[in-house]
Amino acid sequence: MNSIPLTFNEHQIDRTVLGGEPSPLSWKLNVSVIMLNTNGGHLRLQALDNLVSCGFRSIISVEPAPDSYNLEDLSRRYPSIKFVVPLKGTNDGELINMCMSEISSPYVLVLRDSMHIPQNILTANLAENLTKDKTYCVVPRLYEASGAPVLVNIMPEAVKGRFCLTQANYITEGLSTLFPFDYCGLYNREKFILLGGYDYTIESAYWQNADLSMRAWLWGEKITISPSFKISYSGEAPILDSTRSLSYIKFYIKNLLPKFKEDHGYVSNLSFFRFALHSTSGFVETISQFKQARRWVRLNKYRFKTDAKTLIENWVVTK
Repeated sequence: MNSIPLTFNEHQIDRTVLGGEPSPLSWKLNVSVIMLNTNGGHLRLQALDNLVSCGFRSIISVEPAPDSYNLEDLSRRYPSIKFVVPLKGTNDGELINMCMSEISSPYVLVLRDSMHIPQNILTANLAENLTKDKTYCVVPRLYEASGAPVLVNIMPEAVKGRFCLTQANYITEGLSTLFPFDYCGLYNREKFILLGGYDYTIESAYWQNADLSMRAWLWGEKITISPSFKISYSGEAPILDSTRSLSYIKFYIKNLLPKFKEDHGYVSNLSFFRFALHSTSGFVETISQFKQARRWVRLNKYRFKTDAKTLIENWVVTK
């Protein structure tokens, strides 16, 4: 098990970068965009045209591979867009961390090439309304191409003592959700960095997303949904894979194991036995995992404002 990251973006990614020249036109939105690409959809050029026309402060397009299409032609056509190509396998959270470190705007919109990017996907008035409360992350109302709504209302629950996340249809302005579906959302960049960013050692996208988002809630931040902010997929929305693998264990030791008392978070010695019941590793590795958890929580103990049990019990209040 890799060590729990202690600082934001401590794992550097080798990459090739093309473009990213300062635009001769003044930007209209003090918001940047991170576009995560997987296959370069057939509407790619139209999407890039529409993003440029919005007047974002900066745009970073993360490419799946240097030979998937002619990046040099794209960088000449869109000189203001920064095209980034990782030189080795990475996960989505790691890519978002990398891009956040290269952006200077206070807010960052994370999108995917599997989404329909229309003109005016984010207007100045809407951006001002979404950021006025300085919320850590605002999640858009998502739809499939058919018009069917995506269940972005994600709630933490304890069922027979077992932590689980459930999705619901109910949506209203400012409604709390545990994490941004498919990483898509408008992030407060400063708060993202202060939270430590995504844990690159968690390989599962589901538990990696849940890890940072749960940490945000435990450390006093909020993630909310705005129905006025609407984005559609070009096809069907992805199916979330919540398989409880080693990634879940890493999520568990950082978010479910710590308790909150008075003004700090802590992990008691007695909680080792509860943790050992969840661990699928050998005894020596389980002890190592537990020690890592205690060290990480001890270093961040005054960042905690609550614990998982209290968060779940009060979730209705936070909506």
